[in-house]
Amino acid sequence: MSNGGGLGLAGPARIYDCLLGGKDNYAVDRELVVELLTIEPGLVDAARANRAFVRRAVRELAGLGLRQFLDIGCGLPTTDNIHQIASRHAPGARVLYVDQDPLVLVHARALLVDDGDVAALQADLRKPEDLVAQSLDHGLLDPSEPVAVLLTSVLHHLTDADDPWHAVRTLTAALAPGSALVISHLTDAPSASAEVASRYTEGCSLPLIPRTPTAIASLLDGLPLLAPGLVPVDTWRPELPTTAPQTPHYLAAAAQLP
Repeated sequence: MSNGGGLGLAGPARIYDCLLGGKDNYAVDRELVVELLTIEPGLVDAARANRAFVRRAVRELAGLGLRQFLDIGCGLPTTDNIHQIASRHAPGARVLYVDQDPLVLVHARALLVDDGDVAALQADLRKPEDLVAQSLDHGLLDPSEPVAVLLTSVLHHLTDADDPWHAVRTLTAALAPGSALVISHLTDAPSASAEVASRYTEGCSLPLIPRTPTAIASLLDGLPLLAPGLVPVDTWRPELPTTAPQTPHYLAAAAQLP
């Protein structure tokens, strides 16, 4: 989820784009990123590690036979997008991109929607019932078949009052058996996380809410996790042997419904 609204404020999708080295961002975004990196220089590596996790997760789920992907809070297009990753491993895969930021949707429709298997939709994760209805009524995805739902780097933009736990339950309740859920979430482990979150929330159109590992795990309560479970993002099925950082920025997991 992202929102570029708010005059003079940075936008979450543009901040993430800036951290990844993209060009679809404004001076206000770059200025905030410079401030954040002064507080926590590891944020660039964390963003790249999260993106690499997304690529691995899509590859793994395609390998399990999933052919439909719902990317919620898709953000701005990057060098290797979900539909490109999915189609490499599952030809004919269908991908529906969802974001609440109108600017993101303009970019998505211009750069991502290149055939009948890809579409983009504006919806808000803070209204999960509406998001589910719009996504499943859109026509691209078949709700009777398994869908892989991606909630990567998005749930930490929902406050506790927004109830991300309810959002996850609402989404999973609407999925067919064999569907999957992928999440990544910023943790409160780095010592600078509270300061980063405070400055981000002050300068951005959406808040940033790092959570404890226990709170992140509770988002997945009752869902059967794929190995290796909820782990630092770098160590979720890495392509090369890796060691978990002492203070991981992101935790990640994937679950598949029975």
